[in-house]
Amino acid sequence: MADPIQPGSPSSPATPEASPKPAGAVPGAKAPAAAKAPPPLPPDPPPPPDAVWPACITALQAAHPGVVAQVSLWVGDWTIIVPVDRVAEAATFLRDHESGRFDYCSDVTAVDWPARAERFDLIYCLYSTRLKQRVRIKARAKDGEAVPTVSGVWPAANWLEREVWDMFGVPFAGHPDLRRILMPDEWQGHPQRKDYPIEGPGELLLEDPQEWLKLAQSEDEADI
Repeated sequence: MADPIQPGSPSSPATPEASPKPAGAVPGAKAPAAAKAPPPLPPDPPPPPDAVWPACITALQAAHPGVVAQVSLWVGDWTIIVPVDRVAEAATFLRDHESGRFDYCSDVTAVDWPARAERFDLIYCLYSTRLKQRVRIKARAKDGEAVPTVSGVWPAANWLEREVWDMFGVPFAGHPDLRRILMPDEWQGHPQRKDYPIEGPGELLLEDPQEWLKLAQSEDEADI
């Protein structure tokens, strides 16, 4: 009968070695999760070389040099990216010029990009009931930066800008009645910002939603 293989003998199977633990590690503690990379920013793809630009965009470029910072074409939709302080200038031209006649502002909305210095994209969706065409204006604004109101260009933008203020906290300079429209007047914070706590401010009633989030995270860490 063959002798049993002794541990450490040449024929014995190798015993896997435990990976070294970092100095100061607490037994049983979970390794900290790796920080998540911020989401990619919108690409705003340029039009292909053979694209025929709408006359309203070329006319805006000619009449107001520097107002068109970038032009994008995505799935058939044209977007004019303008400096934030020239939004009303571009809007007025697109409404009045014969190549545009954009008499209907169907929506004003925003997108929050916290990792970007110009944190908010402001998007204006325009339609011409006469020429049956659409275009978007996009402007980028820093947190707290006032955006010129277009409520004097399109009265329908009055309530739309109030919604952007209510949900994102983007102020509109010159707006005749900038106040909340969806949330109660005493509501704290702006719910569609990406750093707004999912649970809401609740009964803690902190002035800054980020402070509420820090407090909630510290309570979770204490439970662990």
